[in-house]
Amino acid sequence: MAKTIQRENPVLETRKSKLAPPPLYTVSLLNDDFTPMDFVVHVLQRFFSMNREQATRVMLKVHLEGRGVCGTYPRDIAATKVEQVSGFARENQHPLACIMEEN
Repeated sequence: MAKTIQRENPVLETRKSKLAPPPLYTVSLLNDDFTPMDFVVHVLQRFFSMNREQATRVMLKVHLEGRGVCGTYPRDIAATKVEQVSGFARENQHPLACIMEEN
């Protein structure tokens, strides 16, 4: 007697998964009484690709309000920008503080 082997065909269900966008972080400069305004404008132009007018607006916001937003980025990019600005400020002997905060 011959046996017939029946194999089951498993049915795969497709599941739609929703990937959430990565959290974004705001990078800001904090005011101090020692860093020259021209240096802050230079930092904004060099590290945040702002033109002179944009950089001057942000610098004045830092000066008048105590902080100014430089941009919003994914975590790794924000951390890199904070490190670059902090290192550049130290190299130039300025106490300019750059921070990142999750949105």
